[in-house]
Amino acid sequence: MAPNLTKVSPGANGLVEGSYGQSPITIEESNFLANGHVFLSDVPNNVTMTPSPYPCSSTAADKAMSTGGAFVGFDVPESRSRHVVPIGKLKNLRFMSIFRFKVWWTTHWVGSNGGDLEHETQMVILEKSDAGRPYVLLLPLLEGPFRASLQPGRDDNVDICVESDSTKVTASGFRSVLYMHVGEDPFTLVKDAMKVIRAHLGTFQLLDEKTPPGIVDKFGWCTWDAFYLTVHPDGVLEGVKNLVDGGCPPGLVLIDDGWQSIGHDEDPITKEGMNCTVAGEQMPCRLLKFQENYKFRDYVSPRSPNKGMSAFIKDLKEQFKTVNYVYVWHALCGYWGGVRSNVPGLPENKIIKPKLSPGLQMTMEDLAVDKIVSTGIGLVPPESVHQMYEGLHSHMETVGIDGVKVDVIHKCCARITVEEWI
Repeated sequence: MAPNLTKVSPGANGLVEGSYGQSPITIEESNFLANGHVFLSDVPNNVTMTPSPYPCSSTAADKAMSTGGAFVGFDVPESRSRHVVPIGKLKNLRFMSIFRFKVWWTTHWVGSNGGDLEHETQMVILEKSDAGRPYVLLLPLLEGPFRASLQPGRDDNVDICVESDSTKVTASGFRSVLYMHVGEDPFTLVKDAMKVIRAHLGTFQLLDEKTPPGIVDKFGWCTWDAFYLTVHPDGVLEGVKNLVDGGCPPGLVLIDDGWQSIGHDEDPITKEGMNCTVAGEQMPCRLLKFQENYKFRDYVSPRSPNKGMSAFIKDLKEQFKTVNYVYVWHALCGYWGGVRSNVPGLPENKIIKPKLSPGLQMTMEDLAVDKIVSTGIGLVPPESVHQMYEGLHSHMETVGIDGVKVDVIHKCCARITVEEWI
């Protein structure tokens, strides 16, 4: 029995009202077709498909040329926080994909059948054929508080995994957890699809709609591989000098992890844990203050009577005229282990033990994730997290830092469950 394309049920987030025209993607006799060619077979009857109401371009001329795509969803009897549902079988059709092999890293993967997919697949492009089948993009999406990914199913089914990561957030029907788009060129295919998704979600802008920051035209140097956590002012100055002397003067210097004031819970708040130079030892540490640690705080300028981070930034830019930007690293939650509790000057927070979602448990084991899950995160409540960012960034601005690299985003953006605040 073919999937029902007309029934409507309450879902997490519906599609916008609009004109649902013809789509090159159709369902016939339980098969997904692209321009009349099968690419997924044995599609279950609880799977739904809605032609995209969005054009690939905002111009009238391009609208007429736009082929568009389709949104895919499904219905299930029980409302739950996590669903794994087959959307059809993929057999003997080559694909390339991107999947999360670690909580925060993705990589390339290829195959020919549904069983060749990896868990936490973020994007799939099916190869076009000489017979006329175009390239087909399969792109899992957010729908309301749920996120989607693709994974291998039984008997070469392509399964879609939809999860909110909270038992308090459940649903039984979805209409747009997957977007399908077709095209004759894989590069244009992705660009056109992103125009549709931008219109659908309304949560981001495309590159051609943004003003790129000045750093994109600069050669940059990050201190991580040279120093890891032992980064210090003299080393940064020497590193930049070596690059200049070698004919590669940087326009951007990024001071990575190792400049902040951090500590372990068992140590007094007056003790900075900058002896954590072995991989993994810094993961349980938490932020002690917004200001830099003693290595940069005690810097004394040889060019003026000034000292501290502001003097160092000033010296770096004055000594090396090509350095227009100095950025620093910090974690999304302040530091790897978040913010230390009961420290004067820092916002109130709570140590939360996160839990990996089932999908993320399928990714490669990682010391950083293990440490954070074991020791917890000092999280500032959402209603007062602005205090943490204002404290960090206002101090950075005061000492002359131009921007930040925000890291360790997997604790929120990678959907590690924190039930208390959902």
